[in-house]
Amino acid sequence: MYWLVGGLIIVVMMGVLAVADSMPSVSSLVDTINLSVLALILVMMSLALIMLSRLYTPATPAVQSTPFSSQTSSQSPVIELSITKRLLLLVRHIVVVILAAGLIGVSALQALVSHQQAESSKITAPLRVQALVTIEGISDSVLDAAADTGYRQVAVITHLSPLVSELTPQDLDNITASHLTDVQSHTNKNSLSIKSNSINLDTLHTDRHRILLSAYPQSSRRPDTAKQFANLSQLKPGETRWMSLALSPLAMAEQATSSPSGFDSYRWLRGRHIDGVARVLVTATQPVSTADTDLLVAPSSLSHLSRVRTYIDRGRWQLRQHFYQGWHMLTGDEQQAKAVTLSLLTGDRSLISRDTKELYQLAGISHLLAISGTHVLFLAIVLAGAAVMIVNQLYPALYRYVPRWQVRWWVMIGAAFVYALFTGFDVPAARTAWMLFAIGLMRLSLLPVSTMRVLLALAVLMAWCDPYVLWQAGYWLSFVAVALLLKYEDRSHHPHTLASTQTNTPSSHQNEAGGRLWLRQGWGVAKRVFKLQFWLFIALLPITLLLFGKASLWGLIINMFAIGLFGWVIVPLNLLAGLIYLLSPTLADGLWSFVTAIILSLHQLIDWLTTLPALSAAWLYTPINMAIVLMMVLVILPWLLPRGFISRGLALPPLVLLMMTVYANQQSLMAVPTLYLLPTGDQYISASVLQYPMTDDSGESGEDEVSWLFLADHRPSDAPTMPSRLTAEALSATVAQQLGSLSIKRLHGVVVQSSSAALSQRQINDDPPKSLQASTSELLPLTVLQLSQHLPTYQYWQAGRIDRWPALQAAYQVTHPAAAKSSISAQRCEEGKTWQSANNKLSITAMTGWRQIEDASVWDCTIAIDLSDIKSSRMPIQVLRYNAAAPLKSSAASVQALLDRLATQPSDSSSPQRHTPPERIILNADSHARVWQLWSLMCTDERATSAQSRWLGHSTSSVTADVLERQRVGVVITHDDKILPAALPLETRDTSMASP
Repeated sequence: MYWLVGGLIIVVMMGVLAVADSMPSVSSLVDTINLSVLALILVMMSLALIMLSRLYTPATPAVQSTPFSSQTSSQSPVIELSITKRLLLLVRHIVVVILAAGLIGVSALQALVSHQQAESSKITAPLRVQALVTIEGISDSVLDAAADTGYRQVAVITHLSPLVSELTPQDLDNITASHLTDVQSHTNKNSLSIKSNSINLDTLHTDRHRILLSAYPQSSRRPDTAKQFANLSQLKPGETRWMSLALSPLAMAEQATSSPSGFDSYRWLRGRHIDGVARVLVTATQPVSTADTDLLVAPSSLSHLSRVRTYIDRGRWQLRQHFYQGWHMLTGDEQQAKAVTLSLLTGDRSLISRDTKELYQLAGISHLLAISGTHVLFLAIVLAGAAVMIVNQLYPALYRYVPRWQVRWWVMIGAAFVYALFTGFDVPAARTAWMLFAIGLMRLSLLPVSTMRVLLALAVLMAWCDPYVLWQAGYWLSFVAVALLLKYEDRSHHPHTLASTQTNTPSSHQNEAGGRLWLRQGWGVAKRVFKLQFWLFIALLPITLLLFGKASLWGLIINMFAIGLFGWVIVPLNLLAGLIYLLSPTLADGLWSFVTAIILSLHQLIDWLTTLPALSAAWLYTPINMAIVLMMVLVILPWLLPRGFISRGLALPPLVLLMMTVYANQQSLMAVPTLYLLPTGDQYISASVLQYPMTDDSGESGEDEVSWLFLADHRPSDAPTMPSRLTAEALSATVAQQLGSLSIKRLHGVVVQSSSAALSQRQINDDPPKSLQASTSELLPLTVLQLSQHLPTYQYWQAGRIDRWPALQAAYQVTHPAAAKSSISAQRCEEGKTWQSANNKLSITAMTGWRQIEDASVWDCTIAIDLSDIKSSRMPIQVLRYNAAAPLKSSAASVQALLDRLATQPSDSSSPQRHTPPERIILNADSHARVWQLWSLMCTDERATSAQSRWLGHSTSSVTADVLERQRVGVVITHDDKILPAALPLETRDTSMASP
């Protein structure tokens, strides 16, 4: 019952949070219910339930029979007491059930009230305001124009007022002085001394919000704002300034389907209790002093605990500034080794670049970059083991007063809390420290409670204190990893009899026996570490796939030495240097230099491993849901329980079912011809992939499917637009992950439908831009070049002229030696070019593109996908909008349905046999009206007897209604999910059909 009730509480709270957005808001709940009181009630109910479930009725006293007692009189009390005992048991069971149901119901109420209180304080509409901003903690990233990284910082804003005019830093300084004067004179306490000091209560429900500040190098191009934006990273935790902000509400959870990676930013921000996001417009030059902050900010928000937290965060900020000294004088590799060193010490990942994060992800050790439960507990185990070894050698008499296990646990608890102190009591580190403290307290009190039950109680207690913790990936990963590590800790340390063995061993053989003992112990430790790492990988695999959609298969191998290197060498030395820094920064720098050199060597080793051919299949992409996770748990469970508890052969049925389910999910992605519309993160850059199963006839080259990728840039050439902020590295990594999740292991072709000016110029810089921050014209060709390093690609069609493609490819290979092993040749995508599948059922044809004309506006290449001889038993190509969070749940793209003009045409009844007309999908990529003007002059209607076509393009297309009619377009789909203006005159009926 213990596990059942605890599991139901967590499941019910997660369910309430999942549907809370669609539930009506009840203001009375927010106003009358106190979350702290509700959490206290839950704790008291749980204690009563545990005590009642362990309470048994008193034993019935035995009835002593005597020779003089009759049989009837001796049996009567027994029957009476038996009935009483049964009634008491029945009442106890009823009360237990009522308490359990009440506990689950109140937990659901706790989650609902927490959600509605968060909703009452969130930003509901975009608004420009001026506000008093208090920095909270250290920033998530540092503004650096050279590295093209932005500034992100959690902050609390108060004293909001709508921004009626553009302000300068001097204006904000004047507002600071005038408002402080008003506060000190007890007048106008809650509004600014300006003309427009009213607050829109319909938009802002409260005057205190926790937001995520952001500023980017692109927004600081003006000289007057560049200087003050450069100082944003110098803001200390707890510092207060007046700022002009552009507030925006959080993106809703449903918008995760349009995210290229499937990352749910809404849940991530809600898990951090963020009410909205804000872009920095202008900041004051001078901060508000601490004494003035006490007057401006509510006293309730300046508790002693928050002041201590701010003091710790300022120490972490000073450590970052210490590491950041001479930053730009280091090489890129040295910078990242130093950034990882800082991350391992304080959990500050602001200096780690995207490339380093991807390197750790590929190696399967990205969890080592963050201070997680595994990190803290592994360090605690290592230090506890070292402490016991020291005591064994120097002062074994200590065990007469303190048991060995208590020595280990007090060292583990102390190490965990010291590490948590360096991380500013970050949630994962503090969670692990309190876990160890609770488990040690249970063992010290000799209560008959298992470690796993303590972990479950802590998991439920944390969910009661903060229901949004259930949306954090670290919550689930930490508990699973800590459970396995504690299980390893319990089994790996037993009382040693080394002293007695040495006493009974002759002195001449003591050294030899000691050597053999050390060898056996070393081998035993190696075996335990391997088993620990193996089970950590297996146990975390389903959760990793469910939360992130992919897992690195190299993690099982690289973690074998990486976890030991970090846990036994890097992290202890790093923590030691942090302690020495408090006394002698110079001496600490020497130790940090040694740690940085180790990390740099590790990076070089992992970077070399990534160049191995076997890494082409290093990622495991498997569409996964809760059913698959449950089957994985059933497979692992018999091996985690004590030996003999249940037969391990029972893992075989769920294992077979798991393999069949995974295989069926993989096959379902390739069973039907499908065109997936892939999100890219740029509204003008489109990507779509065609999956066509070759099941009727023999496949091409022994393969059972054909996959083609289509890329295009839909920015109109005759209208001003913002340049793309995408990089080739980011776009290729995103597309590679999306293709991997669709079980695409190779591409038969890649078509870039937009022409590239960089490939047609006579001169090209042999050195590509730094970090591949290419211009828009180079973005798509460089994306293809990098994508071909991840996936075998047979053909590459490029719109426009491709004279400079070999030079671009050679320049890329110079800066990326690993890419020199493979190259891809470009073919011209021009009108009339055709590819046909081996079974003659699928053909891909270029409809436009005339490179011979000296006008780049007519070089764009529109593609037609034709599927011929469609039988009644074969489905047409379905067009789905890719869902990165759940590829198996990709939904049909919304369409514009045009008038069915073919319905009025008489059918040819004279033909002896009716054939299904071929199906056509047109992938349009025009960026200028001249493309279709030239097509109308040069091309004739070649599809007079065909069925309706489906048009896939962009809402900015310059196509005309006449072209749509000549192409017999019956359905229009746009990448940006907007109306195509040219289709409006053609009697549009519906824009939200269920299926295209």
